[in-house]
Amino acid sequence: MSLGQSGPPASAKQVQYLKVLLDKAGYPTFADARRPLGLTQRQANGKFTVGEASALIDRLVTGPTEEQAAAEAGSAQRPLTGEEISAVSRLEAERIEIVRGLPAGILAAELERRGWSVTAPD
Repeated sequence: MSLGQSGPPASAKQVQYLKVLLDKAGYPTFADARRPLGLTQRQANGKFTVGEASALIDRLVTGPTEEQAAAEAGSAQRPLTGEEISAVSRLEAERIEIVRGLPAGILAAELERRGWSVTAPD
């Protein structure tokens, strides 16, 4: 563990998955995503702890929380262009496709981890 890290380094698979998610979100490199996603300089160089990588993956897969969305909406100074709307729509469609493909047990476990109450249908 190097100075400034608070946990073991992320696996190569986690970092590769982050690269794919960032690319789909419109950020070709970690450095391009630094300011919009609030990454540190270390993270902008592709260095993450396991916890940091997991948290960023969750953020990119599930989308922003209500607080983050409100903060971003308040800081937005211009309307989205057609190209940006198209990218957002594609990302949303991909998220829906991913969720549909999840086994019910995994989805239920993740929802419970986030504080939801889950019951099986009758």
